[in-house]
Amino acid sequence: MSLPIPLMTIGLLLLANVFMTFAWYGHLKHPGASLITVIFISWGIAFFEYVLQVPANRIGYGYFNAAQLKTIQEIITLSVFAVFSIFWLKEPLGWNHFVGFAFIAAGGFFIFHKW
Repeated sequence: MSLPIPLMTIGLLLLANVFMTFAWYGHLKHPGASLITVIFISWGIAFFEYVLQVPANRIGYGYFNAAQLKTIQEIITLSVFAVFSIFWLKEPLGWNHFVGFAFIAAGGFFIFHKW
């Protein structure tokens, strides 16, 4: 039994974003690590992001257009980052962050709305 394309696409994008967020921001919790070390570790983590991201876009393209895929990606990125920021970096997000994220997410309405 195969999963529906939207579920498979969004699930893979969600997992890819977890790897991406750790690759890009995980090292911030370790400021004493050398830059070259965190670059290579980040590249290693980002490999798994690509292993999930590329199939997600391949599977989703056709059901979604490219602009819709990118919009889904950005909304997932902000959602994953918000959780990451709070729980990994221990940086609380203020109301202004949530308002800004909401405006970006609201842009999804215009991308997905049939005019």
